[in-house]
Amino acid sequence: MNTPFADISDRTLPVLPVIQVARADEIVPIAEALAEGGINALEITLRTDAGLDAIRLARQRFPDAVVCAGTVTNTEQLRAAMDAGADFVVTPGITEALVKAAVDHNIPLLPGIATPSELMLGLDAGLRHFKLFPAQVVGGMAMLKSLAGPFPDVQFCPTGGLNADNYRDFLALPNVFCVGGSWMVVKANGEFQAEASAKAARAVAADLGGS
Repeated sequence: MNTPFADISDRTLPVLPVIQVARADEIVPIAEALAEGGINALEITLRTDAGLDAIRLARQRFPDAVVCAGTVTNTEQLRAAMDAGADFVVTPGITEALVKAAVDHNIPLLPGIATPSELMLGLDAGLRHFKLFPAQVVGGMAMLKSLAGPFPDVQFCPTGGLNADNYRDFLALPNVFCVGGSWMVVKANGEFQAEASAKAARAVAADLGGS
C-alpha cells in the first residue's frame, strides 16, 4: 500500500509543497505557479473547510499532478480525502484507528511519527514510509540518522522546519525519499504571490536537476 511513495520521484521532484487554502479556487494559481517552476506535487491540507473541494478541483484541473491530502486527523477525513481524488493521505500523527482504516480500505497512508514507538506501530501494519513531524523539533537530521540503524528499510518525508536553506541536506540522507514544506508557496499579507512562488519552485528544480 506504499507504492505511491516508492515512485514519487519518477512523477515529480522529491519536494511536497504543503498548502492551505481559504477558498478551493485558490489552488489553481498555486498549482500553476509551482508547475511552472517544475514542482508537480500538491499536499492540500484539511486545515480549512475548503481543503476537500480544493483536492477535487486540483484532481480535475491537473490530472498528472501528485495530489495528496494533508493534516488528516480522523477516519472520516481519511475516507473523504480519497473520495475527493487524493493519491494518498498524509497525517500529522499516527493512531491505530487511522492505520486500521487505511489498511482495511487499501488507502495509501503517510503517517506522521515523532518517536520510534510510533514508527513501530506503523511497521506492525506493514507501512514502510512515514512523515517525520515536526522534523526539526524532534531532532531533524540527527533523528533521521539515529532511526536509520534500527529501521534500515524505512523511508521518511521530513516536514516541519524545512526551508530553502536546509532541505537539500535532508534529501542527501539515504532514508529520506522526499521532503515537505511551504517555503515555495509564497504569500504576502495573506495573498498568494505567483511570481515569487514560481521563482522558489524553479530554484528547487535547479538545485535538484529538474526542468
